[in-house]
Amino acid sequence: MIDLACFSREDYDLLLEVAVRFRALPSTGPRRIPALQGRFVTTLFFEPSTRTRSSFEIAARRLSADVLSFSPAGSSLCKGESLLDTALTYVAMGADLLVVRHCSSGVPAALARDLAATGQGHVGVLNAGDGLHSHPSQALLDLLTLASHFCPQAPTTAALAGKRIAIVGDVVHSRVARSNLWSLTACGADVHLCGPPTLLPDCFVDFVRSPPPGIGVDPVARRGQVRLFRQLDAALEGVDAVVTLRLQRERMREQLITTPESYHRSYGISRARLDRCGPSVPVLHPGPVNRGVELSGDLLDDSRRCLVNVQVANGIPVRMALLYLLAAAGN
Repeated sequence: MIDLACFSREDYDLLLEVAVRFRALPSTGPRRIPALQGRFVTTLFFEPSTRTRSSFEIAARRLSADVLSFSPAGSSLCKGESLLDTALTYVAMGADLLVVRHCSSGVPAALARDLAATGQGHVGVLNAGDGLHSHPSQALLDLLTLASHFCPQAPTTAALAGKRIAIVGDVVHSRVARSNLWSLTACGADVHLCGPPTLLPDCFVDFVRSPPPGIGVDPVARRGQVRLFRQLDAALEGVDAVVTLRLQRERMREQLITTPESYHRSYGISRARLDRCGPSVPVLHPGPVNRGVELSGDLLDDSRRCLVNVQVANGIPVRMALLYLLAAAGN
């Protein structure tokens, strides 16, 4: 499970259906179900994470899987062991599923290929974020959050058809934005990308027209459109939801904005700006949020308009669904 570019609309609907079923489990009393009892899930995180790592581990435990967390600090990587040999060590210990996060694009895919080449193709590899490439589980929990907002009784891909979703901010450094482009357009939503040229190159207008290597034919017959905007107010006109992105200053190799204050004035989402879209238009953010930069503090604290905490909560059933379906595929 590396990239959403290979997902059909039916794949998204299956994922949403399973996630909704897991989300409906009782919130009190014993929370574990035996779906992955006897399975071994390893989280290989070579990059810091709070939400993604924690929710994958909670998801695995709720499915009754055994969970082992890996951290590069103090591991044999410091002694020169390769990433593949590290993964093979966990496979030798019985790992069935590897959840991999890495700062370099393509590492989970390369690991999956290398495992297959060594006769370990039965081991599932799930991409938990790789470089600037992809963050499929985040895009899927965003999809569940939006579908549930638009149609609480039937959160399917049909709930997104014809909607306009604005994605605002540091698109060039965002693997979340890339995955959201694949998922939202597959569901028939039109996407308004907005940001300064330094954070949103013109080439993103053609992003979903060029499937990545290995995918010869787009599995989605008709996608929604992608439009680029430089002015935030124009991008927000007529939209049904807003996804704002974190300024990833740790990935910036040069000064791409003047100051956080000037960025907020031009591209920050405030309550006044969101109100212009309509009283029921929500705002999402993959987290962590730079308070007062991407989102105003009062809006971030408004649970009626800001769905950040809903996204975090939806991360658990979505990741349960991913682990369950990937384990089923490996049987």
